[in-house]
Amino acid sequence: MNFQYKLAQVSIAACLLAGAMSATHAADEIVIGASIPLSGPLAGFGMYQKWGYETAVKDQNKAGGILVDGKKIPVRLVIRDDKTDPNVTASNSESLLSRDNAVALLGSCTPALVNAGALVAERRKVPIVAGCDPLGAFRSVRKWNYAWVMFFDEGDLATAPFRMMNDYGIVTNKKVAILADNGPDGIVVGGKIWPETAKANGYSVEQSTSFPTDAQQFTSMVAQAKSTGADVVLVDAIPPQAIAMRKQMASAGFSPKVLVMEKGAEPEFFAQATGKLADGVLVGGYWDPSFPYPGAADLAKRFESETKQTQSQHIADSHAAAQVLMDAIAAAGTLDREKINAAIAKTNKTYVIGPVKFDATNTSAIPITLMQWQSGKAVVVWPKDRANGKLLFPLPEAK
Repeated sequence: MNFQYKLAQVSIAACLLAGAMSATHAADEIVIGASIPLSGPLAGFGMYQKWGYETAVKDQNKAGGILVDGKKIPVRLVIRDDKTDPNVTASNSESLLSRDNAVALLGSCTPALVNAGALVAERRKVPIVAGCDPLGAFRSVRKWNYAWVMFFDEGDLATAPFRMMNDYGIVTNKKVAILADNGPDGIVVGGKIWPETAKANGYSVEQSTSFPTDAQQFTSMVAQAKSTGADVVLVDAIPPQAIAMRKQMASAGFSPKVLVMEKGAEPEFFAQATGKLADGVLVGGYWDPSFPYPGAADLAKRFESETKQTQSQHIADSHAAAQVLMDAIAAAGTLDREKINAAIAKTNKTYVIGPVKFDATNTSAIPITLMQWQSGKAVVVWPKDRANGKLLFPLPEAK
């Protein structure tokens, strides 16, 4: 009995000490957590996110941190690798909150990963801000209270190729082949919006094929697309699959006039892996250093100067997400999560990606553009008022 009494005293003392340490910890720094793909198939995206998040936090700390309860407190960013696995994203998010004492979270990339972390945040009533999650896929999961996303809408993205062809008077045989993965956005874009938009614009859908997100062999579906004689091929696949498919199209001697490869053709390593086969490939975009937003050109220069790599639009959405969260903490003036969340809801400011203002679905849409790989560079070719290069048409034949 005496032993149990002493044990209880020790336990109480330990709890009090932990509480005191936590309070001290909270007073000395503001911890923000992020679980992003630094390995696995989406590592190409995670590299840009890491730089964007870290740069935003670094800049905030150069200014002394964030003013909370009348005192400037530095921000500590804790990043964990989710290995492109939604289960790891969920467990990382739990660890960031319970072990690292994060007051709020920044999101991962693609619907499967972002939504996995957002569900944890929602259950724990912790604010999370993310880019890199198409809005329709995000909204379809549930009514969100603590998760906030700034990105493009699938409807805007999926109709862009047809609007571009109409605007530029592109002449094709009006036959379309669609190859899309069975991920959340692939189902929406490839399985629904593309077929509907094609038909609405007078195109005939000659092929619509869905494949698993881990598929690597596309020979038969490429052969089928070639046999249809489609001038327009629309692909929705993550980078490894897009790279494999582009090479297999070249091997099959299939060269449509218009080739769109959503998701997979976005990162620079798509162009590096496919070489000249990247020329003429179109992909939806939402940001370029030439856009008239504060800090856009400087952000790209800093990335390329520090990393010796070509910038990606993901440096912008991740940088903006971190800024939105830190601005909300500053506006709340406290580390109270409910007050931070309420401050995020009131965001109404122009960031490096453009204006950010969340609607009733906790989303803020970024207007879509179309980008095209030309000699190893991603060039904005549509809409006309944002283009910084001319459309390369038709797609160069593979040699």
